[in-house]
Order: sequence, then C-alpha cells, then structure tokens
Amino acid sequence: MRPMFAAGLAAVLLLPHTPLLREAGKAAPAAAVIVIETAKGIIEIETFDDAPKSTERFVELARKGFYRGQRFHWVQPGIVQTGDPLSRDLTKRAEWGTGGSGPKMAIKPIGVAETSKRKFERGIVGYAYRTDRKAETADSQFFILTGANPALNGKYAPLGKVTKGMEVVDKLEVGDSLKNVTVR
Repeated sequence: MRPMFAAGLAAVLLLPHTPLLREAGKAAPAAAVIVIETAKGIIEIETFDDAPKSTERFVELARKGFYRGQRFHWVQPGIVQTGDPLSRDLTKRAEWGTGGSGPKMAIKPIGVAETSKRKFERGIVGYAYRTDRKAETADSQFFILTGANPALNGKYAPLGKVTKGMEVVDKLEVGDSLKNVTVR
C-alpha cells in the first residue's frame, strides 16, 4: 500500500466546508455537516472555514456522491484515511491509496496550500496528499485523526472535526466501506 499520509509529521492537507465566498457585510454561511454512514455506525463531520477552497471541494465531492462505496484504505494508530475511488475494487487492493477524483469527475487537484492556527487534535479531518508531492496536489483523499498530532499544527489546515461518531472512527479497519455520504 502507498499511504498518502505518513505517521508522525506526515503528508496531509486540506479538507472541507461549504462555499465560503463572502460578500462584504454578509455573515458566513452555516458550516456544512458531512454525514458518513458505515456498517459500524454514523460519523458526522462539521466543517470549518479555515481552508475555504479545500472545504468547498470536499463538500462538492460529497454532494456528487464521489465518496459513496469507497473503503477506508489506511488505518494506523492515530489516523484513518479514505477518499480513493480505487478502494471500491477489491482486486485493486495493492493500489489503494494512489487514486484521486480523476477525469470522470471533471475535477482537478485543489491546487492550494491553505494553513491554519487550529490544533491537530483527535477528531480533526483534513485532506491528504502523497509525501513525495506538494500540498497543492491534494485531491480527494481525507483523513480523520484518532489521536493528536501536534507536528501538523500550523503546517496544514484542519478542515473539519468529527462531532458525532468518534467511537465509530475508533472501530474502523482497512476495508470498511462508506455506505453513503451526504451533506446537510
């Protein structure tokens, strides 16, 4: 397997929220909530506005049904990761962790490296990218931290946080699928 997030300092970046293009004098829109249904239970992620372009991307992919049927392809102490469409195919297990949204979705990598002062603590969600590439190549894979990772503070953008279902995240194993992913 080629994980897109290495333990420790790692290689993560950018995740989700609703479009945050604000007009002068207008309040920010309410945070989108991503609801992930798994066989082990429901996970709810409230998005942040720390990385608006990345958040918008995550919400867009969720709304288009991109994540439905994918599997958690990388589970290590401190982190779980999903978002690779190759994980839908059990015969491609050796390739899990290498795919992205690709041309079928007509979406290119987010191409931004947004950062934040928010802490990378348990429950924080962010976009991942390969350690041998730049942050701008973050595309569709995202991680959920099951433990704090202060080495990421100030270097990557925490884009959401699990508000319900961390006990579900703690039970996840490689191969567990995202039955459905919705936005509310």
